[in-house]
Amino acid sequence: MSTENSFLKHSGVEHPIICGPMYPCSNPQLVAAVSECGALGVIQPISLTYVHGYSFIEGLRYTQSLTSKPLGMNLLIEGSSRQYRNKMQAWLNTALEEGVRFFITSMGKPDWVVKLAHEAGAFVYHDVTESKWANIAVDVGVDGLIAVNNKAGGHAGKIAKEQLFVALINFKLPVVCAGGIADTAVYRDALKQGYQAVQMGTRFIASFECSASMDYKQAILKAQASDIVLSERITGVPVSVINNGYIKSRDLFPNKLEKVLRKHPKFKHFMRTLLALKSLRTLKRSLAGSDSSKDCWQAGKSVEAIDSILSVQSIIDLYTKPDAVKN
Repeated sequence: MSTENSFLKHSGVEHPIICGPMYPCSNPQLVAAVSECGALGVIQPISLTYVHGYSFIEGLRYTQSLTSKPLGMNLLIEGSSRQYRNKMQAWLNTALEEGVRFFITSMGKPDWVVKLAHEAGAFVYHDVTESKWANIAVDVGVDGLIAVNNKAGGHAGKIAKEQLFVALINFKLPVVCAGGIADTAVYRDALKQGYQAVQMGTRFIASFECSASMDYKQAILKAQASDIVLSERITGVPVSVINNGYIKSRDLFPNKLEKVLRKHPKFKHFMRTLLALKSLRTLKRSLAGSDSSKDCWQAGKSVEAIDSILSVQSIIDLYTKPDAVKN
């Protein structure tokens, strides 16, 4: 890692580690614990409100009350309606008023987020899976890139972390490695390659502070990389999930009619909305483990190296302390 780390400067944290924003797993206690331990916890506002039941301002302030350290926030900006965009913008404005100064945008063009954030002295990093999406984000002035590779959980990319870094480094912005970071060797290798930080999600689900069900956490401990599959039936774009009985009972990809409707000018908004609502309900239910026959658990290929449930502090110590013990 170079002596000049722009990510650490932008985020204000001690360690080059982000707890990736996760729907539905980003509960306030997990997010705050990561920040309190010197890394960056990121609030996911849909999780905060829809899953954990807070009003946005109440949940934000509660999360802030649990740590004295900086927090980030995620915005899913590919909204199909003006109403959705207005909600995202209201949340952004509130977060800025409450002192949040680091944002991660996912999906869509982050121009309006960059404008409002920069006016307040905040920074914006954008999720990208390949250089064509990075071009769009860089053109509107983002401050960094979250390189989502082919081992990531949730909305995964298709390119390995080594090749993705090569594709993005010419933009001359700080790049964060997202996907496949579950042991110390991979973490150090990513920083040595030139990534300024790493983003982890699956590893933090298997923590005491995460409110995911024990069934979900045990599934991560038992899974191998080969058990992670991509499905487009959940949100409409590829999502990495554990290939359990429920997933095996369903088609991973949309049928011909669904494909046509998702691209049709008159029906694509309806299809996106339908998929979004279904995925919100399915993933929320699975978080609680309320119906094991329909559990849909998001996870990345880093499950291969995870065999224990640990505290957030122990997880961060694994990567940041020279005498880190193997998990």
